[in-house]
Amino acid sequence: MFHNPARKYPQLGKLLLLLLLLTGCGREDKCELNPEVAKVPVTLRLERLERSFFQVKSTTDAGAFLAQHPLFANQYLQLRQYPSADALTPMLTRLATNADLQQLGSQAAAAFPEEQLQADLKRLFQHVRYYFPKFRVPPVNTFVSGLGLDPFSKDLFVNDSLMVLSLDFFVGPKAKYRPNAPEYILRRYTPAHLLPAAAQAISSKYNRRLPTNQTMLSEMVQYGKALYFVEKVLPCTQDSILIGFTAAELAGVEFNEGKIWAHFIEKKLLYNTAPFTIQKYVGERPSIPEIDKTCPGRVGAWVGWQIVRKYMAEHPQVTLPQLMAETDAQRILTASKYRPKRK
Repeated sequence: MFHNPARKYPQLGKLLLLLLLLTGCGREDKCELNPEVAKVPVTLRLERLERSFFQVKSTTDAGAFLAQHPLFANQYLQLRQYPSADALTPMLTRLATNADLQQLGSQAAAAFPEEQLQADLKRLFQHVRYYFPKFRVPPVNTFVSGLGLDPFSKDLFVNDSLMVLSLDFFVGPKAKYRPNAPEYILRRYTPAHLLPAAAQAISSKYNRRLPTNQTMLSEMVQYGKALYFVEKVLPCTQDSILIGFTAAELAGVEFNEGKIWAHFIEKKLLYNTAPFTIQKYVGERPSIPEIDKTCPGRVGAWVGWQIVRKYMAEHPQVTLPQLMAETDAQRILTASKYRPKRK
């Protein structure tokens, strides 16, 4: 079983657990924005497409909407997969005139005020360009997609030429409607999780990996590199938000890090290549009872993050681009000297 820190140190009791919860939540208390980042030039083009979308009242209006936003139509809505725009306009009209979706759109607008969203996105892009000066800032469209009611609906879309943020996914627990997902995934659909999700999508552009012979270790380190990238480009975001754990879950895995690592070693999991086994530890699950019934899913990704953090701490000369280009997970593990002890 996971050790409960309050039981292990009864003389500290609730005070210790509270400290673990607070320190496990993140880095705001020690976050200092690099003044050099503020100097990085960024031109942000943000367009709130949901505003014009909800003006659609007919298929003719929907056709005009598609014509006015060709990049969005072709890349996000995948218009080219349809025989013609006429095949898509009835679906768009049905969504745009849906009273419930309009209400959800109003909630999304309130959850993401434009001025704040502009500032947050600009700071994210400044950080990315600080580490990757050749990064081209894509235009950003926000949208209210209908939470998966239609084939094109998705929470995020990111490539070199366009970023689309489906704000209705991220309104949070007070939304009129929420994505059709289990609670352990739903808790990552809040306003605070929007930028980490976008940053992780951006990381895939730089996160190199070997195309074959994937092991548990290589998957863990791959996720670890992605989380480290997000940590660097969103330096004031809580760890619990970055990984999508509750504060209590994060405190638990931090306290039991040695036990979790021992499980991977004792069960000889690091070099396991079975996709089903790898998925059990790095994929979406409410918990990992193989370790402990209270161990949260994706703990393999969290361990990979700690390996990468230790590697970067041991090698301060390594840049973020160099880390993301490294495909040898074994080299990262060995050079990290990662050896957490049981408590």
